[in-house]
Amino acid sequence: VQLQASGGGLVQAGGSLRLSCASSGRTFGNIVVGWFRQALGKEREFVAATAWRSGTTYYADSVKGRFTISRDNTKNAVNLQMDSLKPEDTAAYYCAARSPGYSPTYSRESMYNDWGQGTLVTVSS
Repeated sequence: VQLQASGGGLVQAGGSLRLSCASSGRTFGNIVVGWFRQALGKEREFVAATAWRSGTTYYADSVKGRFTISRDNTKNAVNLQMDSLKPEDTAAYYCAARSPGYSPTYSRESMYNDWGQGTLVTVSS
């Protein structure tokens, strides 16, 4: 699956952004789509994931209650709505896809096969 991430930008703390991860040339099927982020000088970390067919969602503790991952069936995309943004949310955000499996592994980046390019999110204080 070829993935295209978009929607990054500069926002003030407390503001919102919506990222989108679209599949080019292929409809999402029985897969899991995840969002990860990597801040400068840090390792990439899990943010959220959704199973496309069931719509079940998973979140990192650091974003629970602030971020919402959802499917957009009409655009064949997965969105990440980010609210109440904090400076520590500043990072390059990546979307990725993998086959379903054991859900506790959805936070492991090594289990994802296809990756989109990053989109930069900068939150100013």
